[in-house]
Amino acid sequence: MTAGMAAFAGQVVRWQRTHGRNGLPWQGGRDPYPVWLSEVMLQQTQVSVVLDYFPRFLERFPDVAALARASADEVMSLWSGLGYYSRARNLHRCAQQVVASHGGRFPRTAVELQALPGIGRSTAAAIASFCFGERVAILDGNVKRVLARVLGFARDLASSASERELWAHAQALLPAASAGKSMPAYTQGLMDLGATVCTARNPQCLLCPVNDLCVARKEGRAQDYPVKTRKLKRTAQSLWLLHAQSAQGAVWLEKRPDTGIWAGLYCLPVFESRDDLASVLPQKARSRLRDDPCFLHVLTHKDLYLHPVAAELESSGLRKIQGRWFDAAQWPGLGLPAPIRKLLSA
Repeated sequence: MTAGMAAFAGQVVRWQRTHGRNGLPWQGGRDPYPVWLSEVMLQQTQVSVVLDYFPRFLERFPDVAALARASADEVMSLWSGLGYYSRARNLHRCAQQVVASHGGRFPRTAVELQALPGIGRSTAAAIASFCFGERVAILDGNVKRVLARVLGFARDLASSASERELWAHAQALLPAASAGKSMPAYTQGLMDLGATVCTARNPQCLLCPVNDLCVARKEGRAQDYPVKTRKLKRTAQSLWLLHAQSAQGAVWLEKRPDTGIWAGLYCLPVFESRDDLASVLPQKARSRLRDDPCFLHVLTHKDLYLHPVAAELESSGLRKIQGRWFDAAQWPGLGLPAPIRKLLSA
């Protein structure tokens, strides 16, 4: 690390305390439960969205023991709409493991935290830094961008070797051991810089507290960092949804498999084609199907074109597919994909 970069951590800490985000509901305390919960929710999700979900989740499950006691369906119901549902399943499993193996107390080191379900290296480091002051580096997507630009790190982060090298740089830039009390502000400061100043598009370099150290700014090449050549190809898929209702107004829902789209959630039966959908219905019902307007649901790397097909059936009319009837008092409490909840609510 150059002599100039030795000032990096201090500049980040001072900026965070004055200009960073200090009023978020999970900040200000050292209890790892709300910090862990927020860190998991914030994975690939904007703060503005998490601010809506976080208080409701915390009200329902005020501590890790309450979350561990909950049923999987309760957890998935509250998570509905946040997406990336494997996070919710791992959250539940993690809470149960903290209670069963650690007496309801989160481990105090990043290494131990990383052994828990759904907690990766960067999330473990964030919890250990915020709650226990551990001198350990984080490297989420925003922080990768900040450090790559500041350092002029031109290695391809699609390579695991390059990512390991950036991890080493991140560790070297930490506040000195004697400044351990600065770790929460430093960690939050890096997150805040990436989220509010050193953004992917149109970074506000004039407002950046480390612009005098930034190689990308000196080169005028902020958009060239970080380098990552391997990108997921965007795809599109059409799916047909059987919106079956009984004469009493109940709706037929099935629980999705544990892998694949909407894994583990309750959902309208999903089919690859309209013919496949019709084939599970009694002959009499096929002539009375109603095709409702197709709508688009956008996932991170896939566009889903959803085709609802409405059918009114006798309660015994769906024996060919798994699932059961849920009335209007029951289905709102289930874990449902956001587009399915919206469709049923309409």
